[in-house]
Amino acid sequence: MTASSTSTTASIPLRVDLTTPRWNQSTFTGRFQHFFNICDPRLSVYKNESFENAKDLMTKYKLGIEPPGTKQEQLWLAQKLYMSSYHPDSGEEQNRIGRMSFQVPMCMVIASASLQFYRSLPAVIFWQWVNQSFNAIVNYTNRNATSPITNRQIGIAYVSATTGGFLAAFTFSNITKRSLPIIRRYVPFVAVSSAHMVNVPVTRQQEILHGVKVYTKQGEELGASKKAAYKGISQVVATRIFTVTPSLGGIPIIMEALLRYKWFQHATWSHIPLQATLVGIMMTVMVPFGCALFPQRASIATENLEPELRNHIREKYGDSIDRVYFNKGL
Repeated sequence: MTASSTSTTASIPLRVDLTTPRWNQSTFTGRFQHFFNICDPRLSVYKNESFENAKDLMTKYKLGIEPPGTKQEQLWLAQKLYMSSYHPDSGEEQNRIGRMSFQVPMCMVIASASLQFYRSLPAVIFWQWVNQSFNAIVNYTNRNATSPITNRQIGIAYVSATTGGFLAAFTFSNITKRSLPIIRRYVPFVAVSSAHMVNVPVTRQQEILHGVKVYTKQGEELGASKKAAYKGISQVVATRIFTVTPSLGGIPIIMEALLRYKWFQHATWSHIPLQATLVGIMMTVMVPFGCALFPQRASIATENLEPELRNHIREKYGDSIDRVYFNKGL
C-alpha cells in the first residue's frame, strides 16, 4: 500500500453506530454508564425542540445527509436526547413525566414528603396516591410496546396498585403504632414496595396474557412468549424495589441518628429539605444503578420457552438458536 493511499484511508472518518448505546451493554459498567447518561435529571428541563432536533439529526445521519461539519460529540448528544425521550420499541415520543430522566426530581418531592409525614395515616395515604399515580405513568411509558394495552386496563392497574399501597400502608401503620419510631419510619418503604409488586405486573398485564415479541440476536422476529414476559416483569419489579431501598430504607436511620441532637430537633424547617437532598443524591446514583442490574435487551434460553414456540424455532433454525432476545422494559 502506498503512503498516499494510507493517508487517504486514515482521513476517512468512521461512521458512528447510533442505533446501539454508546457503551457496551453486555457489562454492568457499560449499562450503568448508558443509563447514567439517559437518566440525567437535567434532561427534564430541556425544551421539546431539543429532542425533536436530536431525532432529526439522528435520522439525517443514518441516511448520510447530516449537516457538513457535524462533530461526533454532537451525534452522541443527539443519541442521548433521543434515547431518553423516544420509546425503543415504537419510536414514539414518551410522556415527559414518565421518562427515566424525570425520576430524580419527582422522587425528591414524593419520597421526602412520605418520609417526613409517616406518622399521619391520611398523609401517608395521600402521598401513596401521588406516588402510584406517578408510577402508573412511568410503568406505561416504559412498558414493552409490542404488547398494546387499553385505557380500561391502565385504569384497573392504577386502581389496583393504589389500593395495594393504601392497604399496605394502613396495615403496617397499625401494626407498628406502639413500635419504636425507627420502625414506624418504614411505613413508606413497605407501602411503596407492596405497590410496585402490584403496579408493574397489572399495568403490563397484556405482556403476561399474550406474551412479548422475541427475536434472534440479529433482530429477526420469532414469535411471542409469556415466559419472556414473566422474566422481564419480575426483573423490573426487583429493580424498582432495589432502587428505592437506600433512600426509603437508609434515610430513616440517618434521621433518627440526627434527632438525638437537640439543635436538629428544634430545626424542624430543615427536615424536608435535608431528606429531599438525600433522596436526590441517592436516586441520581440508584436510578441508573437499578436500570443497569439487568440488560434492557433481555434474553431467555430457547429451551425455557413455551413448547409451541420452542418447536417452531427448532423446526425453522434447528439447534442454531440457543437464546432469544426481547425488551424487558424499565
